[in-house]
Amino acid sequence: MDSARLEAVHDREAVEGPRAARLPHDSMSKKDGGGPPDPEVEPKAKRRHFSAAYKLRVLDEADRCHEPGQIAALLRREGLYSSHLTTWRAQRRKGALKALSQKRGRKGKSTAQRESAQLARRVERLEHELHKANIIIDAQKKLAEILGVTLPTLAEMGVAEEDESE
Repeated sequence: MDSARLEAVHDREAVEGPRAARLPHDSMSKKDGGGPPDPEVEPKAKRRHFSAAYKLRVLDEADRCHEPGQIAALLRREGLYSSHLTTWRAQRRKGALKALSQKRGRKGKSTAQRESAQLARRVERLEHELHKANIIIDAQKKLAEILGVTLPTLAEMGVAEEDESE
């Protein structure tokens, strides 16, 4: 090691401990001879998605490879790994195009389940409105009692009373 680099390692060891001096440091490992690390944030890699038609095309092409190194050349050209071929072949054996085009994630609810959930939300909303209406009616009764006003009964209004045995 040259003296400048050796001095940098000793300085780093004194500040960060002996293990840190052995680990590569961005500024020391740069090819341009040091300097601050690049502040640019690297974009996060995105998961690649392959269509069923593409998978079948690559599998067909791989099945036609008979010479040594042809499959490796195919994988390099397409930017794939051998594990892709293994997974896709298993999917093809299980159900060809259907297995290759299956969607990931949660399965959608059936129509009956959606309608049931919608009705349950509606019942909950209506029960909440009924509760608010009962509070208002109770407040009106108390106010009428305080003011000495007599409210008409349901029979006087011509409305048949419902049985509240629920």
